[in-house]
Amino acid sequence: MNAGLLDGVRVLDLTIWRPGPYATQLLAEIGADVIKVEPPGGDPMRAFPELFASLSANKRSIVLDLKSDAGRSRALALARDADVVVEGWRPGVAARLGVGVDDVRAVNPTVVYCSLSGLGQDGPLVDAPGHDLSYLAWAGSLSPEGGSPREPAIPVADLSGGMAAALGVCAALIRKLRTGEGDYVDAAMTDVLATWTGSASPRSTADSGGARGRGVPGYGTFATADGGHLTLSVLTEDHFWRAVCTTLGLDDVAALSFAERMARTDELQSAISAAIVERKRDELSDALLAAGAPCAPVLDRAAMLQLAQFQARGVVVDGETQYPIRFRDHPAARVTPPPEIDEHAGATWLT
Repeated sequence: MNAGLLDGVRVLDLTIWRPGPYATQLLAEIGADVIKVEPPGGDPMRAFPELFASLSANKRSIVLDLKSDAGRSRALALARDADVVVEGWRPGVAARLGVGVDDVRAVNPTVVYCSLSGLGQDGPLVDAPGHDLSYLAWAGSLSPEGGSPREPAIPVADLSGGMAAALGVCAALIRKLRTGEGDYVDAAMTDVLATWTGSASPRSTADSGGARGRGVPGYGTFATADGGHLTLSVLTEDHFWRAVCTTLGLDDVAALSFAERMARTDELQSAISAAIVERKRDELSDALLAAGAPCAPVLDRAAMLQLAQFQARGVVVDGETQYPIRFRDHPAARVTPPPEIDEHAGATWLT
């Protein structure tokens, strides 16, 4: 197998929990040499062994007490030869521990230093504590159009923040390779979510005043006869709408234009719901897909892992999910298992 895309890149990972370790896991699986610094007692995420394993492959572990002179000195010695340093504490903590961006730049002026936090390194809310759900709320992502909030089933803030941090690090590394200059990457989960929530509502020119906030006919999650659910994702496309109507026996409304559909949103959504709830999930999903309708069954984790699509693409191998992006010539890989606590106590960048 070819070396990963980041082969030779050294990353000192000072993060715990999920967002930062996810960012450095993305880097580790494409070749970066990641030394994970754990506090005495280990990363608290070790209490969740399966999650910890998914965030720790290919990494090396050392335990350092950064509140001690010896621990801080060792961390800075590793930072001196690192290309990237990533921290995920609340703003100001890294500096108090003596491993902030200025401390690291004093020994490594060209380092790419990344701080990943919930609300960023400055601003009126800089000291507000929180976790994933807090950041979704601050960013307007739980209720973009008002009304009852909807909590996602996965930690969207943690994962989006981690991926954004990895993207920022890679961009800064490209600059460093070209110019020799490092950079400071300030990645905030709320900033990412705010851009996803956006500054404008997704209201089309076909919306009538009364249709605002009620969605688009043929778009949503619907209950099926066997207790399952499926999704439809029709937007403006007339051919998608016709395929749904034909399959569900709603021929009398199949020819409606998008504007006509939007004017009858509640009525049409009710008709679709009533037709779907009479059918079994998988049988109806197959029929809708065969007709060319944008439909998907709502799967749980176990069913997702068995889906032939993910197995064919190598996203799931032997029941485990893999790297989310495919590289033809330099594929991502998990080569070593997650490390034991302090397994690499004597680690340097030469071992």
